[in-house]
This record gives sequence, C-alpha cells and structure tokens, in this order.
Amino acid sequence: MAETHVLFVEDDDVIREATQLALERDGFVVTAMPDGLAGLEAFRANRPDIALLDVMVPGLDGVSLCRRIRDESTVPVIMLSARADSIDVVLGLEAGADDYVTKPFDGAVLVARIRAVLRRFGHASGPDRGGAAAAEADDPAEAVLRFGDLEVDTEGMEVRKGGRNVALTPTEMRLLLEFSNAPGTVLSRDRLLERVWDYGWGGDTRVVDVHVQRLRGKIGQDRIETVRGFGYKLRG
Repeated sequence: MAETHVLFVEDDDVIREATQLALERDGFVVTAMPDGLAGLEAFRANRPDIALLDVMVPGLDGVSLCRRIRDESTVPVIMLSARADSIDVVLGLEAGADDYVTKPFDGAVLVARIRAVLRRFGHASGPDRGGAAAAEADDPAEAVLRFGDLEVDTEGMEVRKGGRNVALTPTEMRLLLEFSNAPGTVLSRDRLLERVWDYGWGGDTRVVDVHVQRLRGKIGQDRIETVRGFGYKLRG
C-alpha cells in the first residue's frame, strides 16, 4: 500500500518537530511547514493525501489556508486549535475543513483521527462503517436516488440539482448518502458522527452542524430539516 503523505503546518517548532516524528513513526510521510504561505506552496508542489493546519499560523492563517486548499482540491483537512470553544474552529469548518483536533493532543488520538478521515476518503485500508457503502445499490436502476429536483447517484458518486452537477467534498457526499439512505428518518448528531466521521467516541456536534449548513447551501436550504432536540432528516 502506498505511503500516506501528510502536510503539517505549525509555527511552534517544538510541536511541529515532535508531531512530525510521531507521525513518521506511524508510517506517514510528513512535509512540515512553519507558516501558511510555505504550507500553500508545499501543498501545490506535493499534493498531499491530507493536510493538518494549525489555526494560528503566520503569513496566511490556517482558516485562510484551508479555504485556498479547498478552492483547488477536495483533499481532507484537519484543523488544529488550542481552544475547543474558539470561533476559529467553526470558521475552519465553514472554510471546508473535515474535522478538528484540540491542542494539546495525544499523538495516538491524532493518528486515530487522521486514519478515520482517510478511511472516509478511501486513502487507507480498513473496514468502512459509513453510510456510503450502505447506500450502494445492486440494481443499477436503483443507484440514482431522487428527491424532488435532487438526484443522488450512489454508484457514480455524483449529485445533480435541477439537472446541474453539484460539487461536494467527500465528507459532504458521505453525509448526503447517509441522509439519502434513510429519507424522512431523523438522524441524531451522534449517529452522524459515528457513521460519517467514524467516531467511536463522543465528538463535537458542531462538526455535524457546520457540514449540514454547508450541504444545505449546495442542495437547497429546505432539503434537510432540523428536528429540534433530535437531529436532522432529509425531506423526500
């Protein structure tokens, strides 16, 4: 299996070097950069499999860097933040990040989160417990699910709204597949964290909320309904 290339952008020398060593011990190839501009150049030169971006880096902050990466690629992005309650976490998710980890972090936890994201994106081996597999149809005629003017091709991994293609990130696609597999059913945030983000433990439900918000912006604000106190459901 090909080695996984990680772009790591962190301005703290100690954290950057220690984390790079820890990731390399786990078999990752790491390109570590001290600021956002260098990180953007490294991303364009190396096209890594995943990017780890500290929110507060000089030159080009992590949120802006995430946005620039997302303009060019659907490569998975994990934001690193020193404060779990920081507005920067939400801004990073809104900019297109797929997940975030709070500093200081345990190396094993970071590796687990990286591997979970990579499994969702198909870069790593291991069982896939997400909704994408569940949504696949044996009958080609059933591979395209229709909800009003929204079409979800579960085999081609394409989405169309009103006949026009809708560009989704892999995480957004998996989230939509989870909804499409159970239209009209209320899905809790905890269930979505487990099924889409592969969290086997409690996670921050803001990750779900921001991704639902992003998905609504692409497929229609009224297509996914909020059921207060319970979760979300796809309107058929």
